[in-house]
Amino acid sequence: MQLTELTATEQSALLAKGELSARELIEATLRRIEAVEPRIGAYNTVMAEQALAGADAADAARRAGTAGPMAGIPIAVKDNICTLDSPTTCSSRILAGYVSPYEATVVTKLKAAGYIPIGKANMDEFAMGSSNENSATRTVANPWDLTRVPGGSSGGSVAAVAAGEATVALGSDTGGSIRLPASYCGVVGLKPTYGMVSRYGLVAFASSLDQIGPISRSVADNARLLQAIAGHDPRDSTSLPGSPTDFAAQLTAGVKGLRVGVPAEMMGDGVAPDVTATVQRAIAALKEQGAEIVEVSLPHSQYALPIYYLICTAEASSNLARYDGVRYGPRAADAQDLEDLYVRSRSAGFGPEVKRRIMLGTYALSAGYYDAFYGRAMQGRTLIIQDFVRAFAAVDVLISPTAPDTAFKLGEKVNDPLSMYLADVMTTTVNLAGLPSLSVPGGFDRLGLPIGIQLIGPAMGEPLLYRVAATLESTLGVSERRPTL
Repeated sequence: MQLTELTATEQSALLAKGELSARELIEATLRRIEAVEPRIGAYNTVMAEQALAGADAADAARRAGTAGPMAGIPIAVKDNICTLDSPTTCSSRILAGYVSPYEATVVTKLKAAGYIPIGKANMDEFAMGSSNENSATRTVANPWDLTRVPGGSSGGSVAAVAAGEATVALGSDTGGSIRLPASYCGVVGLKPTYGMVSRYGLVAFASSLDQIGPISRSVADNARLLQAIAGHDPRDSTSLPGSPTDFAAQLTAGVKGLRVGVPAEMMGDGVAPDVTATVQRAIAALKEQGAEIVEVSLPHSQYALPIYYLICTAEASSNLARYDGVRYGPRAADAQDLEDLYVRSRSAGFGPEVKRRIMLGTYALSAGYYDAFYGRAMQGRTLIIQDFVRAFAAVDVLISPTAPDTAFKLGEKVNDPLSMYLADVMTTTVNLAGLPSLSVPGGFDRLGLPIGIQLIGPAMGEPLLYRVAATLESTLGVSERRPTL
């Protein structure tokens, strides 16, 4: 196995023993990027000079005995997370040329732990999409099959990890944007409890749903990255108080005695046979390891997609009003007045999907329609939250497919927004309820495409999710497979 295919845990062990330097690891990763990036398109910006300088600093810190726990590990950062003195474009023309004058709290924290940002990852524009075909820069390809989508909106972050262009990555998840591509590309992706990770420095899409989360090749790597970025931040008013727990402490505890719930609504019609069979194998593996399997119901999950798309578009309409050609990005020339400047700048700067969601959200919030659409959606959100409360009174964790199918062909759904939105049918309920959810590789379909298993926990239940995911990782034996490029 090549150096760039190793997990962060394996790489850090070599670094600690002096068998590998941070510079050697960063140089190997940059060579990998140069070799495969023309076919993948995972990055908007590669920060080679900064990464090499960070590697030299990590090597010096290790010699001095002051290195962070993950000193030297290369990480990709989704391009909606601000990085100091480097571009943050959200893969949108309206932020072309924008260089952030500050960095997100998560970037400060991951640097303190020793991770080295190596580039800004491609994404669906403003995190709006399920395929990464909405990027204004270029479409990202799935490393397992270059004719298929990697999933979105964190497609660049996930593809970079799957292709060996970064060891780990940060993404953001508003309705499945970490977990869906993690499933499509065969890696581990976590959407943390709402407020577990600071959103300061994350460009907002839907503020009550957005969460930054870790992407990795192994469950242990994921837990360690979450450990680095989690915790209270006074600059984020929604940040949870207190210090994070030790997320990796229970990785080897097993699942004996745990009650694992299977939501009937997530295992029925519309799920591909290969996906159903993979989830059933995972359930059987947990049962064999001593878990109790319990069927549960989330009756209002059937309404999750319309509820989600009303709330997220309404919040997007509000959040994206700041992009007007005055303060950020390109400004339209020859505008006749201020209103014309707004119209021209936004028409040229936003892509079709972003425009669609802004219009839907503006309509849902408009006078005479607010109660009928946004108000009722918020009532439905409460019902979904109550469904989870009842479910977790009976079980410890839930299991389901991450997605109803494996990665679809590039261009297959780009002109069918409703079909594209249905890719999120398994994931949106979690964001509406603010709960943690993790996708772990479960197997492959008959075409050799990855299938993800979704685990859902109660609020602050990340250690439990990692405990179950580590059991699946060790018993299913699929996580060590890598795509051939």
